[in-house]
Amino acid sequence: MSMTKTSSFFRSAAVCAATLLLGGKPAALAEGVKDGVEQFDPKKFPGYVVDEVVVPVPSEIFAVLDKLGEPNWRQELRKLANANTSDRTRLSLLFGVAVAEGFVAVQAQDRKSVEDIGKEVIDLAKALGLSKSVLPHAQSILDAADKNNWPAIRKEFDLTQKTVRDTMEQMKDSDLSQCVSVGGWLRGTAAVTSVVGKNFSDDRSELLNQPMLVNHFIAAIAKMSPSKRKHPMLSAISKGLEDVKQVMEAGAKGFTKEAVGRIGGTCNGLLSSINTK
Repeated sequence: MSMTKTSSFFRSAAVCAATLLLGGKPAALAEGVKDGVEQFDPKKFPGYVVDEVVVPVPSEIFAVLDKLGEPNWRQELRKLANANTSDRTRLSLLFGVAVAEGFVAVQAQDRKSVEDIGKEVIDLAKALGLSKSVLPHAQSILDAADKNNWPAIRKEFDLTQKTVRDTMEQMKDSDLSQCVSVGGWLRGTAAVTSVVGKNFSDDRSELLNQPMLVNHFIAAIAKMSPSKRKHPMLSAISKGLEDVKQVMEAGAKGFTKEAVGRIGGTCNGLLSSINTK
């Protein structure tokens, strides 16, 4: 897999760094403004390109949503699941979910939640045998939380997920690396659908128009080793992504509020399964 770091659209904000997947090409928002709202082009969305698929960066997703309004991020926070398990597939999914939840907490500027999530990230890293790589980032998150340094916290969450993916790839755990990405995408998408559903507009709903990305995750799961591919959670996620794919194909020319709700419902259902098993 070729890996080239993308540039960030929101450089001036000094809060958006690289995460989620390991490499990519520069991408940016489309030019132009309509009715005071920046126009969104999914094909130019900030993120990474993996196998020619743009994978949105969570911090960029939330930054774009900030441009589209002022959602109440505290309402979007969710309690993290107890990760008392030795199932590495579930642990990897939970790690992605935790980092995405960290972005929500940063958007909400909720210090207590950031601290709790930082500690959970440490616990998950230990369970995955990655504490040595992750601990410096997690400690930086906790230190920055003490100072309410939100740009620094977001940067460290970015770096944390990238470090985990890098380490897993080096350990030849590419399947688990994909699980981290899938978990993060599910939680991020659930948060986005919630925000968009509460203040629906065509421009906001376009943020969810990611058919190539969904296809990428479906294909990635299909290419996993049989033991991983047949894991109950990944099997359910694959079916759920097929449902999301159908919604996106049906809404190719524009999403309805109902379609946004259906995507959110699917993601939330899968997250519930990941959190409770």
